[in-house]
Amino acid sequence: MLGTDFTTGSPNWLDLGSPDTDAAVAFYGAVLGWEFASAGPEAGGYGFFQVGGKTVAALGPLTEEGATPAWMQHFMTSDVQATTAAVRDGGGTVRMEPMDVMGEGWLAQYTDPQGAEFAVWQPGKTSGLQLTSAENALLWTELHVPEPVAAIAFYAGLFGWRSAEMPAPGMTYRVLSTADGDQQDASFGGVAPFRGGGEGERARWVPYFMAADVDATVAVARANGGSVLMPATDLPEVGRIAWLADPAGAVFALLKPDPQM
Repeated sequence: MLGTDFTTGSPNWLDLGSPDTDAAVAFYGAVLGWEFASAGPEAGGYGFFQVGGKTVAALGPLTEEGATPAWMQHFMTSDVQATTAAVRDGGGTVRMEPMDVMGEGWLAQYTDPQGAEFAVWQPGKTSGLQLTSAENALLWTELHVPEPVAAIAFYAGLFGWRSAEMPAPGMTYRVLSTADGDQQDASFGGVAPFRGGGEGERARWVPYFMAADVDATVAVARANGGSVLMPATDLPEVGRIAWLADPAGAVFALLKPDPQM
């Protein structure tokens, strides 16, 4: 389960690149109850989504040429330079070389060999998100790729992740865990194959936010210009989930966990 005591490979930051940050603030405020706090005039429009004054995600304008609106999952590294070298050695692409973010930490952005974009954050003054695994906060993160086994090998080379197979309807789902501690307690996400051919389907990381009422949240998202990619569905021993896209097209998911999780 996601926490805020981050170790190597933990999801420790999450941000949204949007073409209209004001519209994104309005949408996620309505849907997830988030408030927005600017990082200041020197941050170029970047700022923080918060719940009860604690940061649950961040938001900034799109900066890369040709970039599309998307959520970017960041994972913790203690050595951003070594991780960057490992990305290259593993066949990934470095989209943004490591940079010092005003003393708050070091950031680098990559694309894995199957096309999924991700980033790393080496903590400085900011260790990462301040609230996870709580209502309207990040609970789970999921990688969708054509070849899950190859993807797991790539990321294990970066972070030492472990994986465990779990049967799921029509596929084999693989649960990811960090390298330390009990494997189930250290789980934070999963990998699922996609079959290809679906509209807009591509390799990507998808964040799941905890929802007290998935159906009600879906209805609010639709009423505020979002679209439903997968209607609310019950998954045995997982919970009730739905996939959505915000008005700009950034994909995210909702999960009300099964009480047995």
